[in-house]
Amino acid sequence: MWHEEISDPVLFDQAAFEQALRNGTAALPLCKRTLSDGRHRLLDQFASGKPIRELVHKRAWLIDHVLTEVWRLNVDVPDLALVAVGGYGRGELHPCSDIDLLILTKSRLSSGCKSQIERFLTFLWDTGLEVGHSVRSVRQCVREAKSDVTVATNLIEARLLCGNRDLFDELVRETSPRRMWPTRRFFEAKLREQAARHQKFEHTEHSLEPNVKEGPGGLRDIQMIGWVAQRHFGPGRLRDLVARGFLTEQEYQALGRGRSFLWQVRFALHKLTGRREDRLQFDHQKSVAALFGYEAPDNSGVEQFMKLYYRTVRELNRLNEMLLQHFEEVIIYARRTARIRPINKRFQAHNDFIEARSRNVFSRYPLALLELFLLIQQDPRIKGVRASTIRLVRESLPLIDDDFRADIRNRSLFMEIIRQPRHVGHELRRMHRYGVLGAYLPEFASIEGQMQFDLFHVYTVDEHILFVVRNMRYFGLKEESRQFPLLCQRVLKAIPKQELLYLAGIFHDIAKGRRGDHSDLGAEDAVRFCIAHQLSEFDARLVGWLVKHHLLMSKTAQREDIDDPDVVNHFAAAVGDVMHLNYLYLLTVADISGTNPKLWNSWKGALLGDLYDRTLLALRRGLENPIDKEERIRDVKAETLAILRREPPPGGFDPEEVWSGLGDDYFLRHSPDEIAWHTCAIARVSDDRLPLILVREMTDRGGTEIFIYMRDHDNIFSRSTRALDRLGLNIVDARIITSNSGYTLDTFIVLEESGEVVKGKDRIREIKEGLRDALISLDQPLARITRIRPRTLKHFPIPTHVRFSTDDKNRRTVMEVIATDRPGFLSSVGVAMEFCGARLHGAKIATYGERVEDIFFITDRSNRIITDPPMLNCLRSSITDSLTAN
Repeated sequence: MWHEEISDPVLFDQAAFEQALRNGTAALPLCKRTLSDGRHRLLDQFASGKPIRELVHKRAWLIDHVLTEVWRLNVDVPDLALVAVGGYGRGELHPCSDIDLLILTKSRLSSGCKSQIERFLTFLWDTGLEVGHSVRSVRQCVREAKSDVTVATNLIEARLLCGNRDLFDELVRETSPRRMWPTRRFFEAKLREQAARHQKFEHTEHSLEPNVKEGPGGLRDIQMIGWVAQRHFGPGRLRDLVARGFLTEQEYQALGRGRSFLWQVRFALHKLTGRREDRLQFDHQKSVAALFGYEAPDNSGVEQFMKLYYRTVRELNRLNEMLLQHFEEVIIYARRTARIRPINKRFQAHNDFIEARSRNVFSRYPLALLELFLLIQQDPRIKGVRASTIRLVRESLPLIDDDFRADIRNRSLFMEIIRQPRHVGHELRRMHRYGVLGAYLPEFASIEGQMQFDLFHVYTVDEHILFVVRNMRYFGLKEESRQFPLLCQRVLKAIPKQELLYLAGIFHDIAKGRRGDHSDLGAEDAVRFCIAHQLSEFDARLVGWLVKHHLLMSKTAQREDIDDPDVVNHFAAAVGDVMHLNYLYLLTVADISGTNPKLWNSWKGALLGDLYDRTLLALRRGLENPIDKEERIRDVKAETLAILRREPPPGGFDPEEVWSGLGDDYFLRHSPDEIAWHTCAIARVSDDRLPLILVREMTDRGGTEIFIYMRDHDNIFSRSTRALDRLGLNIVDARIITSNSGYTLDTFIVLEESGEVVKGKDRIREIKEGLRDALISLDQPLARITRIRPRTLKHFPIPTHVRFSTDDKNRRTVMEVIATDRPGFLSSVGVAMEFCGARLHGAKIATYGERVEDIFFITDRSNRIITDPPMLNCLRSSITDSLTAN
């Protein structure tokens, strides 16, 4: 056992410790000093490069000795046992790991016994140890373990520290597989537990801030293997799996290297943070990378270190898959006759796991390296790949060379995989996990594990691409499509070849990290691939166009005023026809929703859908017959009047009277439904009841709509946006209209911080009251910002840039502000506009992770284009100073 191999009298000298106590040294200071000195010695040994396995065991060894001495000093009851459980039971402790203890009792505790246990635990807490404990009898342990597999798992690793040996042996006997959780039930429960845990991480080990312990391919996956092996085979070591044929010696070494690497990373995190930290956050990545020797003034050191991390956890994830499949055979199918079903001359199904029919299948038929995945797609009875075949695939990867990639049979097989009606994303991910995808597509191999240094993307480039393809597949699946706009299902049915969409997804970011525009370079790769794989020139050009322009629709929707018919007409001209629009829309939705699950929301879905619908109308009219503003305004007014006739408001009024003086912009930038809603409310309100504040929970624009109507004042925008910020709302769109009669009509689309729409009467009342309080005291000082700036923003500083351009057609100045996102951003810009005498007419709010790229449509106070250099300089410097001070 590990503890028998450790002897370090400098770390803990039992004779010297006992002599100090005999000499009258107080026990508590002595223990605290022993633990502190030991911690520093282990950290020094870590820095000097001592093997990590030795360090984690030494930490447990040190704690063993200290706890045994503390127990001896405080407890003299013979019917108790002190037991280490969990990670401490395994003898694996990092500098700040919890110390999990079970105090095992024989019978009901006397008051004196309770007092001794309390004294023991209080002593431990006073030393500064993070102790988790339970006090239970064997019967109580059995009851808890039977009902909770997590408790049963902890007890598998139980280790007696001191106390009653017979009591501990009884616990081991009563919690054995013969008494509870037989191996099959235990294995099935742990499989479900792992699946649920992986689901929390979107089944990917490629998060940009991975969890070293709990994430896929992390330490918990290795522990899972040990738990199942120990439950089935009895106490032993992972090396025993080599003798049992579960692992080759090479795989065992890879498993050991992977565990040691993750132990080193976790040890480093504890050292740097001074706490139990398992997340490799941006805050720590550069420092951890430096401890591993990856130092550079830019991000290249972090990038190299993280590539090593992702390569390691992907290998561990694959080994976990192989070993669990082995266990499934010996545990689930052990007493059954193996069901062998021939598939073809190269493959067969073994208990519904596909396997090669001989060890030389891939050397004789290299094309089988791709055929394997196609067969899984085509046969829904196949549950996975048999472990021995996974091993063969990995060993055969060198066969995928230039000749293999040039072989027409292999090219045809790859395209068949892409064209299949089921499991395209699933099998591409399996190909990636086994190393086949990177071997077949060298361009893909170059972006495996590549970091994206922003908060917009939460996955590496390769993982993002696979999520994009998965999303494309989900559009057509009833059970998965609910997370996307309904429009996706309709548009998907309209495209003639889904494989072209998948190829665009694979190549859209494949050139990231190269010098040059990744869209242009990726388009060249895509066209070359398509021609080589026998696609028509038209299809190849379409895929290349999609890759080249994959950002066009999102930029147009989020950065331009799509209420302006000219913007829509220009976008329609760039797209050219309905087929290109359909493909581009699906690629855009899949791309945005595949960057970060938290960034996709109903507002973005509605915004893209709105641009799609308007562009579709423009294309059907014909690019030679574009919609103009006058026609759009006439149509909007006519539709609004039709709504008011269908649902006439009480009391009656003349809508045209309400609309007089509102101006063209109002009708261009609001839907008939919104105008009817506004009109009814404005007609009934008098000046002495202003401001009028309306809130609708959910609208066609995909968010909660807030409408403010009141006498115009220069401070309205800064005060209303600050109030919404203090209410914890994210503003995703703002439309600011000033009527000719001196009233402002401001519309904000907002979402809760969770990305959900506002819900509930109490929340709506809170919003109305917060806005009213801010708007009835416009001359009072601006309320302070209360929201805390997220920790992650400090790692992605973006210099503030303010740029101006002129929109002559709409007689306004366009101001673009690029900066790091922060609480109070919009209100800070609003204050700067007030100070410099600029009037806001509208805004396009676009936040990409930590990066804000907002567009403001402004004029001077006389509603003229701003051309005065001093005023433009005032805006630039005031905004920069305001955001820097925030």
